[in-house]
Order: sequence, then structure tokens, then C-alpha cells
Amino acid sequence: MILDQVKSKSTYKKDTTSEKPLRSILKTVSWRIVGTVDTIAISWLLTGEIETALAIGSVELVTKMILYFGHERLWNMISFGKE
Repeated sequence: MILDQVKSKSTYKKDTTSEKPLRSILKTVSWRIVGTVDTIAISWLLTGEIETALAIGSVELVTKMILYFGHERLWNMISFGKE
């Protein structure tokens, strides 16, 4: 592909290895904590009911962790943006 043939200089340190699944899992969990707290807060503001907000946050926590992990692993297989 043409993009693969174009060589550009980068100021970033070269990443010599791809991420391991454990790193992706830890990133997934930390991001979901932030995202779930946000979802619960927004749900509480919109519904005025903490029970409903917690229920929405609980479902969202599980589904989005699975989706993010899969998304992260797929992007790790794509060479675009890597040297």
C-alpha cells in the first residue's frame, strides 16, 4: 500500500513490541471505571433515581468492557501508525 511505502520521521520512541493482552485488560478496566462513573452520573441527572442510574451503569460496565477489549485487540493487529 502507498501509505506503507511513505516513510516519515517521528519524534516518538519506537515501540519494539506489541501490547500484551494483560495490558489491554488493565486499560479496559481503568477506562471502564471512568466511563461507568460518567454514565451513572448522567443517568442520575436525567432520571433523578440513583437505583435506575446504578442499574444502567451496571449493564453498561459489562457490555462496554467486552466491546473495548475486542476493539483494542483488533487495533493492535493493525499496522497503521506503527513503524
